[in-house]
This record gives sequence, structure tokens and C-alpha cells, in this order.
Amino acid sequence: MSHGGALFEVAGFGVTSAMTTSLAISLIIGGVVIAGSRNLTEGKPGKMQNAIEMVFGSLRDFYASILGKERANAFAPILGTLFLYIIVSNYSGLLPFAGTAPGFQPPTGMLGVTIGLALVTFFTTQIGGFKYNGLHYLGHFVKPVAPLLPLLLLEEIIHPLSLSLRLYGNIYGEETVLHQVSGLIPLGAPIIIMGLSLLFGFIQALVFTMLSAIYIEAATGSGH
Repeated sequence: MSHGGALFEVAGFGVTSAMTTSLAISLIIGGVVIAGSRNLTEGKPGKMQNAIEMVFGSLRDFYASILGKERANAFAPILGTLFLYIIVSNYSGLLPFAGTAPGFQPPTGMLGVTIGLALVTFFTTQIGGFKYNGLHYLGHFVKPVAPLLPLLLLEEIIHPLSLSLRLYGNIYGEETVLHQVSGLIPLGAPIIIMGLSLLFGFIQALVFTMLSAIYIEAATGSGH
């Protein structure tokens, strides 16, 4: 549920609760990663570093099943960052006062945020296509026949649009159901829904980055 409009303005630009929460999530993730990588030069990884390496190693192996090992090494950092940001954003909606307290709005429950995440995938895909295939990448827009150009261009636009709508719809719907059920049945039912939300929040983050990896694979593959 949404708290409302802009909290305050900076140089005439309205700052919303989703923005402040997004900034807080980014700082938390960045702080954890920095703290966990402080001892890299000492050769004695701590528990936090081991945990971070395990998470990113698992994600890299998952993306490697789609992209191959070489391209997974290249794109896993951005895909892994998207995954962490999305899953933390999803889970933030389960915290008390989420969506009701000023300055605290789960970002992935806002369409503007999910569109921004999808645009990251879009530009990563296009840049990757040119990096791995050069100008030959443009050829896939006219294959198998040139008259398909409008449809293939439309497909490139639909990909990020579908990513953003899928994530937004699922998270917003989940938050709405949790809010309504909590008002009708304050005990028991919300706990069950929150348990399911933990699973769905993970699945949505994984699906978003999995589809992103598939789009990147299609753009960077040697078939172009």
C-alpha cells in the first residue's frame, strides 16, 4: 500500500517514500558487501565474506546455465545486484509499517521503480549485443526477413515492459492481500501469507533476473 505523494522536494524534484526506501536498501546492500570484503587482501575470509561469496557463486552458476561460463562471469555482477536489490525490496514489504509510515514504501510495489529495473536489463542487453557481435547485432532485427523489422523492434520494447509489469503486479497484489487480510483476520492468516510472501519474493527476484539472462543470451549469442 502507498503512503502518498512526495515527502519533500530537492531542486524542485519530488522525493517519494519509495525513493527513500530504495536509497536505504542500496546503502544497506552496499554496506554489507563492503564490510564483507574488507579482508580480501589478507587471505583470511571471514564468515560474512564466505556468505557473500556463496550467494554470488550460486547466482553465477545459475546464470551460467543460461549464458555459459564466460558470459556469466561478465554479466553476473549486474544480474546478481538486480537480484539482491529486488529480493530485499520485496521482503521490505513484510516489515511493520511498510507502506504506511512516511519514508517507508517497498520500491518494487511501485511501477516506476520496476520500469527502471527493466530498463537496466534493456540497456544491458543492447550494449551486450553490440559488445559481443558488433554491428552484426543489428542484423537480427531483419532476420529472417526484413519486413519483420517493426515486429522485432516491438518485441525489444515488450521485453522490459513485461518484466516491469510482472514484478509490479505480483508485489503490489501481494501487499494488497496482506494488508486486507491483516485487517479482517488479525491473527493466524497474516502469518501464513507472510510465509508465502517470503517464497514468492524470492521467486519474483529469480524470475526477473532469469528472464533478463535469457534476453542477454539471445542478444549476445553467436547466432547473430
